[in-house]
Amino acid sequence: MLGAQVRALVADSWRRCADGGVDPESAAPLELVGDELDEYRQASPMAAVLPIVRELLVDDAHDNSFIVVISDGNGRVLWVEGDHRLRAGGEHVNLVEGANWREDLAGTNAAGTALLLDQPLQVAGAEHFKRKVQPWNCAAAPVHDPSTGLVLGTVDVTGAGPVALPNALTMVKAVVAAAEGELRLRQLIGAGRHAAGRLKMPPPIVPSARLEVLGTDAAVLHMPARTTRLSQRHGELLLLLAMHPEGLTAEQLSVRLHEHDVQSVTIRAEMSRLRRILGGAFLASRPYRILERLDTDIDDLRRALDRGAFTEALDLYAGPVLPRSESPTIIEAREEIRRHLRDTLLGHASPEVLLRYAEDSDGREDVEVWQACLDRLPADSPTYSRVRSQLHWLHRQLSIAT
Repeated sequence: MLGAQVRALVADSWRRCADGGVDPESAAPLELVGDELDEYRQASPMAAVLPIVRELLVDDAHDNSFIVVISDGNGRVLWVEGDHRLRAGGEHVNLVEGANWREDLAGTNAAGTALLLDQPLQVAGAEHFKRKVQPWNCAAAPVHDPSTGLVLGTVDVTGAGPVALPNALTMVKAVVAAAEGELRLRQLIGAGRHAAGRLKMPPPIVPSARLEVLGTDAAVLHMPARTTRLSQRHGELLLLLAMHPEGLTAEQLSVRLHEHDVQSVTIRAEMSRLRRILGGAFLASRPYRILERLDTDIDDLRRALDRGAFTEALDLYAGPVLPRSESPTIIEAREEIRRHLRDTLLGHASPEVLLRYAEDSDGREDVEVWQACLDRLPADSPTYSRVRSQLHWLHRQLSIAT
């Protein structure tokens, strides 16, 4: 059990591990060995940062009794270098090349939890979820693609007491900043070499995706290759990002998600899960933003109303936006869409279309809408008397209520 003084970041991680069924007595799984491992890490973008990590960290590791662990965006350990004695000790807990130290596999640890939360952090001793790892201390930071913000992997230092100190985390963050600078320089050099060729190429066709949020608590994302039904929280996050194509930080998402705010660490964990579901090519971080063109059924509804396609608009309006969401921003969007639909139909729709809206849940008790239906229907219409009866019934209900 964790004590009362445990850090919130660690407590949240332990809860995720317990809820996910992580075995505290097992070792991290070994997934790649031999030629398969060699081919895998040669193809990894983290190979490009290996020289600068070796220069800035590994040379000191031999003198300062720690090891350097470089992992990819899937949590797989690509390289373990540094103090030979510690490397031999790491083999007993599978802290070896080819093992996977993602949090949901290896429990709370600096590299895996930093990858999940997309933030630098340290884990000391008994803060590790797996008991055999608790003699170790580690500090890690994620490495990002400078162009897209995607997490490419992590750099971690692991060892004895000094590694748990704040200066170790500062050291790792500095090395990661230098590594990302190296990646940025490589991209600029590559862009310069191929600029002429790229200017002659037509722009790539970006496959569009469509998010459905009207009348459903579980948003549905349609992508070219698959359709994914999202949880309510993931649907909320994706809709908020669709509403802000410039991107949002974890703190900004937190404010928009709940009136009392949600902890930023929780947002980062949810975004990491969402990125694993949708793929790293769809969502970027720093800030979180959607990389592909994304339309929503809200956009379709607005466009239909703008061009006067009112029947199509009613077909699209399956109900309120994420009806059970308590996000202040989504509640505001829900009411704005409802008002936009009502006011547009009230001002411009034919009596037949307006009557269809009146008979739906949003218009059923709307006296102004029923009155507009009556005003637009000819007196000899078969539905005139029914609309008048409904209007009289609504007036009686209002008089009783007052």
